[in-house]
Parts: sequence; structure tokens; C-alpha cells
Amino acid sequence: MKILVKVRPGAKRELVEQVKQEGFNFVVEKKDPSGAETQLDFYRIWVKEPAVDGRANQAVIQALAKHLNISAGRIKIKSGRESRQKVIEVT
Repeated sequence: MKILVKVRPGAKRELVEQVKQEGFNFVVEKKDPSGAETQLDFYRIWVKEPAVDGRANQAVIQALAKHLNISAGRIKIKSGRESRQKVIEVT
């Protein structure tokens, strides 16, 4: 499953919110190479950690894992490591 995320680092509180696609400015490719539809979920995530030395990325993974009730090891940032907009893959 792929998740598109907008991150707010340095927030006063931590929050994970699922939103509709209309709130994103992503160019989304909805088909995988086999031509099948790809399931996409959209989230906004606020984390307290600053965007320094990957600390915000780690906080995003932890917050999303807690929200989805899965292990953080199942979550990988596929693109957007240095951006507020990220594509995350959950296995």
C-alpha cells in the first residue's frame, strides 16, 4: 500500500490525520506497471521533531506506525526524504 503524506515538522503536537486527495498537490500515478490500480491513502502528519538529520522522518514513521497499529519496520519512505511531501510504502 502506498501512502502520500504532507508533513509538518516542528509542530507543538503530534497528530496523524487521514484526508481526501483534493488537499494534495501531488501528481499521482495511479497504475502500477501491470496496469492495475494502486491503492493510495492521503495523510497529514504533524511531528514535534525538527527537520534536521532525518529526525522528522523517523518521527513520521513512528507516528504512522502507531496510527496504523503496525511495526515501524514495515514503513519505508520511498520518495521525498528531504521534502514535506512524501510517498511512503507500507508492506
